[in-house]
Amino acid sequence: MTLKAHASPLPAPAPVSWNDKRLAGLSRFAVAITVLNILGHFWLGFEQSWATPFVALGAAYGTELFLEWLSARDEKRRPAFVGERLAPVKFLLSAHVTALAVAMLLMPHEQLWVIAFAASLAIASKRLFRVRIGKANRHFLNPSNFGITAVLLLFPAVGIAPPYQFSEGTYGALDVLLPLIIICTGTLLNTKLTGRMPLIAAWVAGFAVQAVLRGLFTDAPILAGLAPMTGFAFILFTFYMVTDPATTPNNTHNQVIFGLAVAALYAVLLQFHIVFGMFYALTLVTMSRGLWFGVICPLIKARRQPDESLEPAE
Repeated sequence: MTLKAHASPLPAPAPVSWNDKRLAGLSRFAVAITVLNILGHFWLGFEQSWATPFVALGAAYGTELFLEWLSARDEKRRPAFVGERLAPVKFLLSAHVTALAVAMLLMPHEQLWVIAFAASLAIASKRLFRVRIGKANRHFLNPSNFGITAVLLLFPAVGIAPPYQFSEGTYGALDVLLPLIIICTGTLLNTKLTGRMPLIAAWVAGFAVQAVLRGLFTDAPILAGLAPMTGFAFILFTFYMVTDPATTPNNTHNQVIFGLAVAALYAVLLQFHIVFGMFYALTLVTMSRGLWFGVICPLIKARRQPDESLEPAE
């Protein structure tokens, strides 16, 4: 499912305008997550060391640049980070967002190499796990979520940053104001640039429904099931993680299915007492989407085509 090198030289990638929707969205996401990390370490109450985001950024930048250099060498083209003056900045925006998400959400207990591993793996997954979707080869795993999921599975001593760290340094009206700012900015970004509001609505509605159903059919209190929706971590996951445009559907109907699937899988994992269910659920849904486009769709297409060997020779 990975890209193959081309035999003939390819032209350098065309310059991308800052007005391009993808680039505009990435730049705004990058600014937002950078500001959140700075405020988090200075004021909100982030418990990771100051070295954590810098280690994540170094690992992500290095992996992204190295893999692009290798790809460009094999395909005999100019690397995407070479050319116009701001080409490196534009090229590294995605890695920047991924790195800071990993650094912000993982609690490595000062094992900085774990952060470097998660960030590098997240970036590498974009090159390793690719399928043809429509007319292009695209990665199907949410990079930061996959890096976080892999670390949680491989290193039991590593956990997710406690939700209270996002509001430990606030009190009074700020406890309401800050989540509202995140919700408003996230809604604006996902309405104007990513077009993922149907997915968000389906995910939030699905999460609420599963909490109510678990309360009705099990001994889990309904309010306890709904409580995570009031947390800062849930809001960030909703507006900045599950909505990744590169690894979610564009079609409204499919977005709704995607969001509901993540909520349903979360409920199943929770029923089996599996922690960190949101991250695992998103990884499983994106993997299933990759399996659908990479294996099942080609098999269905191949079966529908007539067997040419049965046709008479000309």
